[in-house]
Amino acid sequence: MPNEQSRPRRAGVETSIRTAAVWESLSRVVAARQKDLGRPLHVLDLGGGSGGFAVPLAERGHHVTVVDPSPDALASLARRAGEGGVAERITALQGDAATLAGSSLEPADLVTCHGVLEYVDDAAGTLRDVSMALAPGGVLSLLLAQRLAVVLSRALSGQFQAAQQALTSEDGRWGENDPLPRRFDADQVREMLAAVGLREQEVHGVRVFADLVPSAFLDADADRAALLELEKAVSEHPTYAFLGHLGAGLHVLAAREA
Repeated sequence: MPNEQSRPRRAGVETSIRTAAVWESLSRVVAARQKDLGRPLHVLDLGGGSGGFAVPLAERGHHVTVVDPSPDALASLARRAGEGGVAERITALQGDAATLAGSSLEPADLVTCHGVLEYVDDAAGTLRDVSMALAPGGVLSLLLAQRLAVVLSRALSGQFQAAQQALTSEDGRWGENDPLPRRFDADQVREMLAAVGLREQEVHGVRVFADLVPSAFLDADADRAALLELEKAVSEHPTYAFLGHLGAGLHVLAAREA
């Protein structure tokens, strides 16, 4: 898979190739939930790091608690929140999902859990802790690495044995040097959600093409915008939505019963 760190940095969660599709879906849910409640949301951002989603949510008036084990990430969050003028709406808490069980945090109207379940020792247990942190009617935004994307990328780079390993292994890893501890399939995630009493609202693959496109093809703003439109069209097309299974990420929205 191409080295994503070599891609140019693009400001704005709405326009970044890595976050635009997730942010669009998340924004719809946030707006609907705020309308129902008649107030800004209480958001829990688990593993939110330096505030890539927390700060934009706070800028829209919501109150966000970021739980992350990295003190360096939380220091970056504090700087970013200060620069954005939203420090009073963001609370930083050093910890992980296990911290939630013993905390006195207010039940969350929205929990964002992006890029976390791949790394924790007990993915199912973490999801259970997250579900318990939700208020009745609260929504979970879950972003995970998806198996078939790495199968495709390994095969296209000529690493056929690694592709076979990723396809057939229980954890979706392509070998000992794979930097991710695990990847997920959509059906597996659905089962995990049902087990903790969360009702699926929306499931779609993200970054179907983005991680496969050489960065040289994305130098122009028009090219990046066209790629984002293509990604959106694939995720929404009634016939070709199955291509979402090839996305590098799987974005899931699920709700706790009111």
